[in-house]
Amino acid sequence: MPSFDIVSEVDRQEVRNAVDQAQREIATRFDFKNTDSSIEQSDLVLTLRSVTDDRLTAVRQVLEERLVKRGVSLRGLDYGDVQEASQKSVRQTVTIKVGISSEKAKEINKLVKERGPKGVSSQTQGDSIRVTGKKRDDLQAVIAALKAADLGIPLQFQNFRD
Repeated sequence: MPSFDIVSEVDRQEVRNAVDQAQREIATRFDFKNTDSSIEQSDLVLTLRSVTDDRLTAVRQVLEERLVKRGVSLRGLDYGDVQEASQKSVRQTVTIKVGISSEKAKEINKLVKERGPKGVSSQTQGDSIRVTGKKRDDLQAVIAALKAADLGIPLQFQNFRD
């Protein structure tokens, strides 16, 4: 029986490369001179620092550009509040969400049942969802429906088997 898995993952190496490229750009750009702007990475939590809110927004924009160029979806980014930090600076934490939460899994299962063709079923398996169907075309219709739906998390489709 044809099947595939729905997952929400991010390539950690690509995130690290994007952060390194963004830091290099911030260090060399003239508009960031003497602003002590930086990006710190701790696994999937990024901390953006700068002097003012508008410089922090520019740092965030540089980071987002680098992430997009490296193929990391921006849907998985969760921005924290902008906080006042020491020495008249501001900081913001950005968390990269990985995995499908139980609420999102229920939402995806419901969507597959509503929009999917007859004979297609889905079940949650930890951080992934397995979708099975009688025909390959039915599964491709489910993939198209999930891509069209805005679920707020990046989805990848793996292990497509006939």
